[in-house]
Amino acid sequence: MQLRLLTYNIHKCIGGVDRRYQPARIHETIAHYSPDFVLLQEVDADAARSNRDRQVDLLGNLLGMPYRTYFPNVRLRQGGEYGNAILSRHPASDSQNIDLTIPPKKRRSVLHARFRVRHDGKTRTVHVYNLHLGLSGLERKVQLRRFLDSHPFAGLDAHTPVIVAGDFNDVWGTLGPKLLVPAGFRGMSMPISTFPAYAPVRALDAVYVRGDVDIVHVFRSKLDVARRASDHLPLVADVKIR
Repeated sequence: MQLRLLTYNIHKCIGGVDRRYQPARIHETIAHYSPDFVLLQEVDADAARSNRDRQVDLLGNLLGMPYRTYFPNVRLRQGGEYGNAILSRHPASDSQNIDLTIPPKKRRSVLHARFRVRHDGKTRTVHVYNLHLGLSGLERKVQLRRFLDSHPFAGLDAHTPVIVAGDFNDVWGTLGPKLLVPAGFRGMSMPISTFPAYAPVRALDAVYVRGDVDIVHVFRSKLDVARRASDHLPLVADVKIR
């Protein structure tokens, strides 16, 4: 069973260069790749800068993805909020948010959802984690350790398919090899630069898997619209459930 995952820091649907709020560009970028799961970071809800749109539903409706979960991390002084979201073509049995905030730093979290994926008459449970880590190296290490100790991840069987992806803010590309690989995860064959979108030089975004799931192929978007839609490029990963 092969699935396609897309992880994308959408920067509230505001262009990284022109600063224009144009969710249609984000929709066009995502729709081009026809993903089964979409992991989004920096998703606005009821914010003035984004026309008070609830972006998880706006994008979910445009993409025809009926299964959605969203959790806000940051409350805005002028009203509204932003956080992480997961969109899916497969139904979710449950979802929860795991707080990774290290005071006094900005609020951060990992959004977890348990999906039931049917293929050839069979159903398999897949755990998907969408994270957005902090800006300092020490903060990120503490946050990943907290994730590894969290429920339900810490109690999952080693064969259970687990996908972890998102904006790691990992400037040097060392977090995964140091913390996730020893915990049984497998990552991309090499880091892929996704930031800044118009001329990417930093591999801030990543995908890791554990259990009965393998990474088949990972690539970044090369669409012209993607270079204007956000300050990150999306990563697209094809994975195979054993």
